[in-house]
Amino acid sequence: MAKIDLKKEMRELYNPPGKPVLADVPTMNYLMIDGIGDPVKSKDYMEAIQTLYPLAYAIKFMVKKQGTDYGVMPLEGLWWADDLEHFLDDRDAWKWTSMIMQPSFVMNDIVEAALEQVKQKKALPAIDKVRFAALDEGKAAQVMHLGPFADERPTIEKLHAFIVENGYERSGKHHEIYLTDPLKTAPGRMKTVIRQPVKLK
Repeated sequence: MAKIDLKKEMRELYNPPGKPVLADVPTMNYLMIDGIGDPVKSKDYMEAIQTLYPLAYAIKFMVKKQGTDYGVMPLEGLWWADDLEHFLDDRDAWKWTSMIMQPSFVMNDIVEAALEQVKQKKALPAIDKVRFAALDEGKAAQVMHLGPFADERPTIEKLHAFIVENGYERSGKHHEIYLTDPLKTAPGRMKTVIRQPVKLK
């Protein structure tokens, strides 16, 4: 059975260069959990991660039994705040959606079946907060950030400057894609896609 590599198929979206570029992001479906607070200190954020991965793997194995295999996609996050002017400074006020993208052939019935299966086998802390929904970002600017999360600010500022220089303005939520596991990867080798939906001024 051949294994589908979705990151490879969507290389433009999951492996951008180290300088900002524009991309057209199609509508994609995600397992999502919403929350608020600094991810370093937030119990809800950790519980979201502890719930999303087991559910994503349960879906993968259900689909594999039906004859299609694929690699589970990386954790992603949408981040925003009511006060965008101080977004980078007030982490406790951050609102977030933690999520894992699902292949187009994963439908709602499979997700519902996996949810029931996981509920019966494991006591996952945020299982009742999971939703399966589409995200339509459209035109976006994005860049690959190399290094720890704490050092993202210059990369984000560079991305925001690129948006303005190219006649766009930010629209939608700050989006990050975590390509490496911080528990297994040296800080200097961590890779994070930073994406910002845009619209023409």
